Amino acid sequence: MEWLEMPRWSPYLVGAGIGLLSCLTFLLSDKPLGCSTAFARSSGMIERIFRGPRALGRPYFQKFQPVVDWEWMLVVGVVIGAAISAHLSGSMAAIWVPDRWADTFGPAAAPRLAVAFLGGILMGMGSRWAGGCTSGHGISGTLQLAAGSWLAVASFFAGGVALAMFIFRILGG
Repeated sequence: MEWLEMPRWSPYLVGAGIGLLSCLTFLLSDKPLGCSTAFARSSGMIERIFRGPRALGRPYFQKFQPVVDWEWMLVVGVVIGAAISAHLSGSMAAIWVPDRWADTFGPAAAPRLAVAFLGGILMGMGSRWAGGCTSGHGISGTLQLAAGSWLAVASFFAGGVALAMFIFRILGG
């Protein structure tokens, strides 16, 4: 089981594994593999703490009930699995400011965390607007040959490349 201790796995093997997992998900649950709905459900659970049952009156939460479901548990499993993998490979570390960021913008953690937080908010809004996230469209949607998912994936890559160039070339000087 030495492969569990490797810091990096082959992207080809991991891709094939994710493809098999996606096929199993369809076979066993008849649902696509995705994560962004779990985060939306979490926001509904948090809102329900503060607003009570009134939160359930929102049209979005009538369609996607704010409950712990299999997608929510998938996200928990991803976090736990990543932590176990990082621990086993000896690469677990709390890095607040990656080297590339520090080289371009300096070592301060607050700007890095602010940009990461803003990026997370924009990703969440975008995934709801697009009807799915990178895993939903990129894995499940393309697996089903859905044209909208292929367009979404092309947009993810184009947008990611453009934003990275903007951040590191234009803002970074």
